[in-house]
Amino acid sequence: MKLQHNKTDKSDAKMIVQYAQEQKVSKWAPSPKFIEECKDLHTTITLYFKQSTALKNKLQSLLDKGVKGKIITSLKRQVRQVQCEIKILEREMEDRIKYHEQELLTNLTSIPGIGRKTAILLIVCTNGFRAFENARQVSSFFGLSPIEISSGSSVRGRSRISKKGNPVMRNYLFMCSFTASKNNQQCRALYERIVAKGKSKKLALIAVTNKLLKQAFAIAKSGVQYNQDFKSTLAVN
Repeated sequence: MKLQHNKTDKSDAKMIVQYAQEQKVSKWAPSPKFIEECKDLHTTITLYFKQSTALKNKLQSLLDKGVKGKIITSLKRQVRQVQCEIKILEREMEDRIKYHEQELLTNLTSIPGIGRKTAILLIVCTNGFRAFENARQVSSFFGLSPIEISSGSSVRGRSRISKKGNPVMRNYLFMCSFTASKNNQQCRALYERIVAKGKSKKLALIAVTNKLLKQAFAIAKSGVQYNQDFKSTLAVN
């Protein structure tokens, strides 16, 4: 903030103008209505998942204590209801994506390791990858890009991923990496190469996750389905 001591609407406005003059910024464009609606569905589904987990934990704690009666029946009923609502909203989101982005959904699910739910979330969170110029931006957006903390000879922090961005999407992608490291030829080769160097399996899986994002980005931009022998410059930018 250039050591500004004052914080007012006027001083903030000046700083914003100065930032825009000094930095190259791209013109913002709103996402389509169906993407915004799907984002609302996604956040609601995430909320219901948290409620379901809390209810299940409470139910299990009472069962462990040997509690019986109406409270157990009530909790079980609530768990079933929340899970039912999750399925309803997931179907609604899938129907909207199928209607507007059927081709992209089909292409993304052709990648070995990426399932339907992950493909749908990728489309929703990235607006069909239209908001990004290269795969590195997508990786950074989901908090999967590596960061290094070092200064001089005394500070040597371990490299790790930033973990910024959507944690739900990051978790989905990490789960996909297990399947991709076995069934996706390029991802399997990457995984085996990293493990052979003595690196941890978790590090190898994170690398596979980034590889999946590169493949998804290349496929979204090229408009073709996955081909294990196809090499595109879009995938490595």
